[in-house]
Amino acid sequence: MAKKKRRFEQLQAAAAEPKEKKIYVNQFQKDVGERIEGVGKHLEGKGRTILYGAGALVVVLILVFIFTRWSRNTEAAAQTALGKAITTSQAQVTETAPAGSTAKTFKTEKERAEAAIAEFQAVADKFGGDVADKAKYFIATNKLFVDRSAGIQELETMVTANSPVGKLARFALAQTRVADNRLDDALKLFQELAAMESSLLAKDTVNLEIAKIYQKQGKSTEAADIFFNIAKIASEAKDADGKPIRETETATEAKEKLKELDPERAKQIVEPAPVMPTGGIGGMPINLGQ
Repeated sequence: MAKKKRRFEQLQAAAAEPKEKKIYVNQFQKDVGERIEGVGKHLEGKGRTILYGAGALVVVLILVFIFTRWSRNTEAAAQTALGKAITTSQAQVTETAPAGSTAKTFKTEKERAEAAIAEFQAVADKFGGDVADKAKYFIATNKLFVDRSAGIQELETMVTANSPVGKLARFALAQTRVADNRLDDALKLFQELAAMESSLLAKDTVNLEIAKIYQKQGKSTEAADIFFNIAKIASEAKDADGKPIRETETATEAKEKLKELDPERAKQIVEPAPVMPTGGIGGMPINLGQ
């Protein structure tokens, strides 16, 4: 249960991450900019008459500046509002709030989800575009704690979108299929995800879920192959300096699952020796004086 909760929180964090930074081009701003360029060409070579057009040109430039600043401030406000709603959705569930803490707490997951849904809905109503799409995804996932069938239905409408949020919705929907023991349906969704390019969902994360379904279906060989590949690649991964990369939660789980299915094969996964700050390996310092 704890692992499923962590996975859900990872999905929430992934959805909250902004996509690649794009240059904001608003149609109004573009049209006004082209008009400014046109005015400049029209005034070119007019001599003294340019003085009479200068005032209007300055006004237009000021309008563009104000509109651009407003657009940026709106985007920042949208991200801030979304962030606050996400904080609510991840607040601690406890009967007794920690002493001295000012953080939000809720007595039940349902109560927390209802509060989060209200905040996400406010974001979706006030802002459009990418932020609204993210808010709607969070509404659907939180509805799973309030009205599960309604939450699933909303996720089903999102998976058709070829967007990061659409892919996250597909992952969340697949997890509900697993919970409902609709393993073939879940497998299909995960396999479709595995075939897609995504900057939010790592291939290993999706493949791990596929392997876990194979394990439930009694396809031990297929499951073990995937667990082995995930764990082995992770154990051999190095950073730019040639040092072992810290094992991910996905790789750790794959390794544990492999031990359950095929203990002998799991022994083939070599644990990377930790690189010590002194330059030694595995606790044995290197004698630079020799």
